Amino acid sequence: MTRNNVDMHSLPADLPVPSDDGAADHLVGARVPSVALRATSGLDIDLASAASGLVVFYVYPRTGEPGRALPEGWDEIPGARGCTVQNCVFRDHAAALRELGAVVYGVGAQPLEEQRSFVAREAMPYPLLNDSELRLAEALGLPTFEAGGIRMYRRLTFVASAGRIERVVYPVFPPGSDAEVVLAWLRERPRTRTADSRPGSGSRS
Repeated sequence: MTRNNVDMHSLPADLPVPSDDGAADHLVGARVPSVALRATSGLDIDLASAASGLVVFYVYPRTGEPGRALPEGWDEIPGARGCTVQNCVFRDHAAALRELGAVVYGVGAQPLEEQRSFVAREAMPYPLLNDSELRLAEALGLPTFEAGGIRMYRRLTFVASAGRIERVVYPVFPPGSDAEVVLAWLRERPRTRTADSRPGSGSRS
């Protein structure tokens, strides 16, 4: 295990850059599946129902816990480090995203109690969704990786509306850059786009 006094709000300068392995190529135009995930608020959120409106889902491996060491070699795994940064950048852009009509959810597979602690600690203005069984990964084919014997999500963000995915950001680097990519795309997106959007009309980064 690494030292347990790592500053989760900053990023090492030499983080490895994740490559685009094509694992998200199939997502634009895909229908958001009806998967219900428990939110840190205590509610169950059905993703298909949420995606009937404009919604941003950002998916992350796992946030660090104060006083707990990172998994061995965490910083050497492309795309692993930076979950706290990613969450906090979305938190800081939440109001701007709301003004554009978007609801935001973070999705992670770590224990729900750890997510609840994070929400309280970082004053997140929206709930995180718990997918400890990686049900969304199975239903939608989201990319995952394994570290320390635990399977978790690769960092990825997608925007959905009228039940389908319109925009995907993958890979995400540096962590937190996806929030501004999404904001810029939403500002250019026709506000009148509704259920008659054709699959495949979005694009990947």
